[in-house]
Amino acid sequence: MKRYHMTKIKIMMLLATGLIFAGCTKLDEKVLDEVLGSSASNPAGALAAAYSRLGEGTFVDHGAVFSLQEYTTDEAILATRGSDWGDGGKWRSMHEFTWAPNNPIVTDNWNMLTNGITRSLTAIKEVTNSSIPQKTLFLAEAKGLLAFYTYTTLDLFGQAPYRDPMDEKAPLEMKQGAAGIDELIVQVEALIPDLAPLGEQSTHNGRFTKEAAYGLLANMYLNRAVFKDRYAATFNFNEKSVNSAETDMDKVISYTSLLINSGKFNLLSNYFDNFAIKNSGGKELIFVVVQKIDYLRNGSNSFAYVCVERNQKPSPANRGTNAACISPQFYASWDGNHDDPRFSQKYQYADGTWFTNDGPGSVPATDIVPKSSNLPWFHFNRGIMVGQQYGPKLTPQGGFEMTTDGRIKVSELVMEKSTSTKMDFTPELNFSNPTQAVFAQNEINRGARCFKYEFDPELDNGTSNVDIPLIRLGAIYTMRAEAYFRKGMIAEAMADINRLRTSRKREAYYNSTAGLPITSLNEATLYKEIAFETYWELLRRPQMIRFGKFELPFSAKPTTQPFRRIFPIPQATLDVTKSIKQNQGY
Repeated sequence: MKRYHMTKIKIMMLLATGLIFAGCTKLDEKVLDEVLGSSASNPAGALAAAYSRLGEGTFVDHGAVFSLQEYTTDEAILATRGSDWGDGGKWRSMHEFTWAPNNPIVTDNWNMLTNGITRSLTAIKEVTNSSIPQKTLFLAEAKGLLAFYTYTTLDLFGQAPYRDPMDEKAPLEMKQGAAGIDELIVQVEALIPDLAPLGEQSTHNGRFTKEAAYGLLANMYLNRAVFKDRYAATFNFNEKSVNSAETDMDKVISYTSLLINSGKFNLLSNYFDNFAIKNSGGKELIFVVVQKIDYLRNGSNSFAYVCVERNQKPSPANRGTNAACISPQFYASWDGNHDDPRFSQKYQYADGTWFTNDGPGSVPATDIVPKSSNLPWFHFNRGIMVGQQYGPKLTPQGGFEMTTDGRIKVSELVMEKSTSTKMDFTPELNFSNPTQAVFAQNEINRGARCFKYEFDPELDNGTSNVDIPLIRLGAIYTMRAEAYFRKGMIAEAMADINRLRTSRKREAYYNSTAGLPITSLNEATLYKEIAFETYWELLRRPQMIRFGKFELPFSAKPTTQPFRRIFPIPQATLDVTKSIKQNQGY
């Protein structure tokens, strides 16, 4: 699939004040760029601003939507590690379920998402008032982005703001989840005729296309029952869908099948290529946050950076940060599946050398960091990392230690901030106080790590060329499998799960063997299989809610009440907008 880029749109956007309400992220004097076309008109710039919000932290930084969708689940924990990651307890509050309306993570996410709504409404207004040739397409994309931001806000906060962009005197409305989900579905379905098919009209997977709409609609229908009765003990997934005699699960199957059968997408045999530096235009990626390291805007390396330890270096000038890990419970769910190609992957250099991460040795220094001054590039293994870690150490001069024949020396590693502690990533966490996700300085090695996203060695510790998947074919298969299962169509559900399992192949180190199929499927197995395919992709919290797992205790998380299924409206917003009501329980 060809990727189309435009010349940089540099527009000083002074957006209308108060379009939504006070308390949103500041929007004035933003230099914005995006990949829309060659026009530098105001409508294109407004649409560029709406797209840009996807990648300005919101869906690419571990402290943004990821924190709410993953750190609240068994898939990801950011504990306090000795002298690091205390920050007033904001990170561990996600895992301990102690967040409140003044929590900075909650506040920042509300501001970013409502800022996305604001930018989308501004784009709708600017495009509607224009006479540009792309008016119909740009308007549909702006409305698609509005739906995407609004849906995410409703999912996380239960309500979302809206104000008619064509009426300066229009009152503020707060869309509520139960009614809002149906409105969004109707709106997105109405957009489909005006959206471009992926690859047509200069579109690529960073644009909101027909295929992005199908993926969003499938996700909305899959979670519609939760939106309808947020605090219910069980959900009616097979109720009548919006404006149709079909059920919600029928609609999930319909929209996912449009994507699966389109011929535009294919499951990759190398699962980790979906999350690699060169994943641009990947055949599984339906809708992504386009990332590019350039002189104007740097992509975010956060999902990779947050797990890598400081003494793990992809180049002599770069390092990780030793923050997040996965829970023992999620690690244990992989028992019997460590040979699944999605669990882990070893790296092979061009000369045939394998880095197996199980002992000292050496690797060639022939791979060079792009745009660097001849810095060597060390490649980590991918997937879930446990046990003693190995890699290059630095010399006093700041370069990698080398062997006498010019190769990168691989050694046993220790923790940077506790040098007497080996870098032995333990699946067990064993907090001293079981109710608090806090480690002593000599315990900062604890926790299995997720190296799913490739660590980009360019520039500094927070930049990346890895496009972040928002809608991906593998996840679409899990949605259809779940819909089939909830309709009682077990054979069809198992066929989709096995398509995922057997399409993935292990690396050549294991003779490129394909994943093995399962022979039976129940709800517990389906729940695990969905996570095997989609872990760390901002999908876990809704999965846990749908399967009735979100209130259960694990690690430092206690048994919790259903009101925690959504987050509070930030206190700062309530203080300035009295018409907004706080969510139940806060």
